[in-house]
Amino acid sequence: MDDIKRILVLSRLTTHCRKAVHYGISIAKKYDAALFVMHVVHNPFGLEGWNLPPFERDFGIMLQKGKEDIDAAIYAERTKGMAIEEIIRVGEPTTVVLDVVTEERIDLIIMLAHEEGHLEHFLFGRSNDELVRKMPCSILLVKKEMAVFGEVD
Repeated sequence: MDDIKRILVLSRLTTHCRKAVHYGISIAKKYDAALFVMHVVHNPFGLEGWNLPPFERDFGIMLQKGKEDIDAAIYAERTKGMAIEEIIRVGEPTTVVLDVVTEERIDLIIMLAHEEGHLEHFLFGRSNDELVRKMPCSILLVKKEMAVFGEVD
């Protein structure tokens, strides 16, 4: 694994992604690799014709909580001297990730491997299968059981 010099952790700004961030930190330390954490924001409520204010508000709260949780993990490592670059992009997840992988010359992607349910699919798109097929680099899928909707980690 000496060829792993640039690692990208994909975050969907949910608290479930914290485990993938911890894997990225651990592997980056072990191989002295550069670490990037990318938040891909896919907003289904930004589509023309949608008018779902309660769901859009809850979506915003969920994104904010997830970002705070992941930021805490990143901050803890930065205070220990680890350089972690955060990337925030808006758009269709597969296209955005492929662009960043190419731009940053990423060697390894780390992301959650959980099955995407109907709510996940609606909020984030069904990108895992497509990402695995299209990425030009290795991918580490981190297994994390999803909580029942409404449960807190």
